[in-house]
Amino acid sequence: MIDENTVEAGALSRDGVGAEQVLDEVRRLRSADRPTHGGRLFAYVYDPAVPGLDDLTAAAHRESAHVNGLDPTAFPSLLAMENALVGAAGRVLGGGPGTTAPDVVGSVTSGGTESLILAVKAARDAHPEITAPRIVVPSTAHAAFAKAAHYLRVALDVVPVSTDTLRPEPAAMAEAIGPDTVLVACSAPSYAHGVVDPVAEIAAVAAEAGVRCHVDACFGGWALPYLRRLGEPVPAFDFTVAGVTSISVDLHKYAYAPKGVSVLLHRDAAGRAPQYFAYADWPGYTMINPVIASTRSGGPIAAAYATLRHLGDAGYLRLAAATRDAVAGLADAVRAVDGLRLMAEPESTVVCFTATEGGPDLFVLVDELTARGWHTQPQLSYADLPASVHLTVTASVAPRVAEFGPDLAAAVAATHASGPVRLPAEVASLVGVLTPEALTPEVVAGLAAGLGLGGGDSAGPLPDRMAVVNTLLDAAPPALRERLLVEFVGLLQRPDWGSGE
Repeated sequence: MIDENTVEAGALSRDGVGAEQVLDEVRRLRSADRPTHGGRLFAYVYDPAVPGLDDLTAAAHRESAHVNGLDPTAFPSLLAMENALVGAAGRVLGGGPGTTAPDVVGSVTSGGTESLILAVKAARDAHPEITAPRIVVPSTAHAAFAKAAHYLRVALDVVPVSTDTLRPEPAAMAEAIGPDTVLVACSAPSYAHGVVDPVAEIAAVAAEAGVRCHVDACFGGWALPYLRRLGEPVPAFDFTVAGVTSISVDLHKYAYAPKGVSVLLHRDAAGRAPQYFAYADWPGYTMINPVIASTRSGGPIAAAYATLRHLGDAGYLRLAAATRDAVAGLADAVRAVDGLRLMAEPESTVVCFTATEGGPDLFVLVDELTARGWHTQPQLSYADLPASVHLTVTASVAPRVAEFGPDLAAAVAATHASGPVRLPAEVASLVGVLTPEALTPEVVAGLAAGLGLGGGDSAGPLPDRMAVVNTLLDAAPPALRERLLVEFVGLLQRPDWGSGE
């Protein structure tokens, strides 16, 4: 019940606020965000640095923002644009008329996570006779597979990757396939390190076992075909590979569409059929959904359509060339600094590096780079793989490459000068014995306060430097990391009740 005397309640004002004031508030809030343009943010956003593209996509989004994808018979414009996006993605990924996969079909989703969840759902529901379905994935597979397994109650069989190649062995993937396996997955490329799994070999063992094979190309599926056309040695990973039954590719990544638009492709309509959800056993409208959401705004779909139409094939080839050159320059910058080494020689759009023995504390280094205007992504250690720093490289980075090398060297020098992060002894010992179940609100509040995340009744702002937080998480086993992250983020996500006056 809303108290009519309440003047403010979070975003809800009593009498409304003028349009310009609202926009000013949004701009003020946005000023605290990482920069989405300018080539200095190496995660989360994908910037082609194409003049006028933002205005075009915003206008296209506005034209279809209130169109509802729930019923394609009511809004045929969305159906036409979705079919066009699926056709374009299918062509880029080796399918369509005149190919060995002429019957490729697909659906537009809200992002890579939804695409992967639906790929798992389709595989699970294709085998209703299997009461305890399982999926096989390499340890470098995107965490969204674990999310899909959790949501859909499918068991997850994880195959370790080689510490040298960062890829799974096809024989190990084959060995993990059992009678209850409904899907085998691989990455093109893996997000963490940017390497392409041995898709042809994995697809072959899956096909031999009569199991679907999904290629998660959400991250690089739009860039890899263009890099191959530029002469890069990109291995086969798409529908030209026998045994590949489905592929996902995010258009809001290297197709440079605004978020969030992904495409899930199936080799044929029979493979896609179990993806749908239909329900008629109620007195309302008959529900039929190809994706998880029912109501869907047409805005992102129209914006993606406008992006592909505007950039065109030649535009994507040019952007891929700029990205390739930027990757090469950044990799050279890493090689030139003592104490750092590449996790893998770049073969896609990722530069990933770690520290050598005696090298800098990577989490402090990330903070030092941030202080110099470079926003990178720290990755925690896992099993036998060391902590690393991930750079997602886009076309907008190309003009800034020459600046990165000197700043990286200066950041490493500053990291050595300040020394590594040392957790307080009591915190370090606590992490060594804590279990997720033992994380009481009091323990969480104490840890958060000690790490600068606030505690008690107010979480407070994030600390300027995150090295101590990352060091704590890195020291914890994965299950404890997960619980700590849940608790820490929970401290940040609290209602804004306004003044209440």
